[in-house]
Amino acid sequence: MKRTLLFSIMITSVAFAQNSPPAPQDQPAPPPAAPTALPTPAITGPLSNLPPATFEAGPFGKLAVNGVLSGYGLLQNNHVPGDDTKQADLSNGQVFIQKTDGWFQFYLQAGAYNIPDLGLPFVSTKDTISNLYGPLPVAFLKLQAGKNTSFLIGSLPTLIGAEYTFSFENMNVERGLLWNQENAINRGIQVNQTMGKFSASLSWNDGFYSNRYSWLSGSLAYTNGHHALSFVGGGNLGQTASQTYATPVQNNGSIYNAIYTYTKGSWIVQPYFQYSNVPTNAKIGVVKGASTTGGAILASYAFKHGFSLPVRWEYIASSGTAAQDAVNLLYGPGSTGTTLTVTPTFQQGGFFARGDVAWVHAGSFAPGAVFGPLGMNNNQVRVVGEIGFVFGNNVMKP
Repeated sequence: MKRTLLFSIMITSVAFAQNSPPAPQDQPAPPPAAPTALPTPAITGPLSNLPPATFEAGPFGKLAVNGVLSGYGLLQNNHVPGDDTKQADLSNGQVFIQKTDGWFQFYLQAGAYNIPDLGLPFVSTKDTISNLYGPLPVAFLKLQAGKNTSFLIGSLPTLIGAEYTFSFENMNVERGLLWNQENAINRGIQVNQTMGKFSASLSWNDGFYSNRYSWLSGSLAYTNGHHALSFVGGGNLGQTASQTYATPVQNNGSIYNAIYTYTKGSWIVQPYFQYSNVPTNAKIGVVKGASTTGGAILASYAFKHGFSLPVRWEYIASSGTAAQDAVNLLYGPGSTGTTLTVTPTFQQGGFFARGDVAWVHAGSFAPGAVFGPLGMNNNQVRVVGEIGFVFGNNVMKP
């Protein structure tokens, strides 16, 4: 009886061992996680960055490297004197080096860039670099003070607006009329805080690259699934008569945005509202202040095989009249602007090709302030093509 019972126990044990899962040490190791792109530089889409290449850099630890190289050409009608119907140049030749771990981090963005704008004359890449932010436009230290708290110090991307500065970051090749009212790069200090679905930033900076640290900017964003809502604002707490190509009269004003973003599947939809104001200040040459009020809708739909179609519509109106000697913020006091841009886009791996077909219409303009040899044509059409590559490390060997 005992032998029979023992034999039954042995048979049951063998059967159980054969049908049970292998011991943990016998299981194959899980495959390594696929590399992902970094959140900086920020890219709205439909273009996407690649995972970075990484290397050991001695005392700095592991650094990540990406880059972009692209060129563009344009055809336009009603060009202004000094411009031409045809233009071409390098749009981006930049490298991004960053340290993204530990309490001490940094970001460097160096190289050549061009910032084509709707409704404004073409500016060469060489002149863009020398007149704006130099060959190192963005460079900052990041102190990760806690899991949800960080401090940035240096030359920073602005918090203002829905569109980023450089062409590869945006849905469209050219920036829009609302973007022309905003600052792009400012130098200063910024604190970021994440609180669940809320994120907030506050920055003390030099506004429109004025080298006078009198601007206060801030943003508050709420994200829930496919939806995000942001409120952004900034303004100069002082005044200065100094103006340069990088520091226009808007540096003496304030600006506010309300931005909604919907992202799901193939869709990106981003409507936003903007208000800006430059107050009266005769001491700095603003005899009569003025404001702008505008709105835009940006949308992109991704098709199969790397094709997508972004579209942007804008409308902006400025206040004041020439009789009041109001400051000019657009195409003369009291003028308006409407734009429509369609940007067919293709990206496969690191290669991308896209083109803007854009129309700008000015209303209630001041004579000589718009397009054509005499500045009297209130419409301009542009066709822009951009071809380029983003670089990184998108291959993970098993």
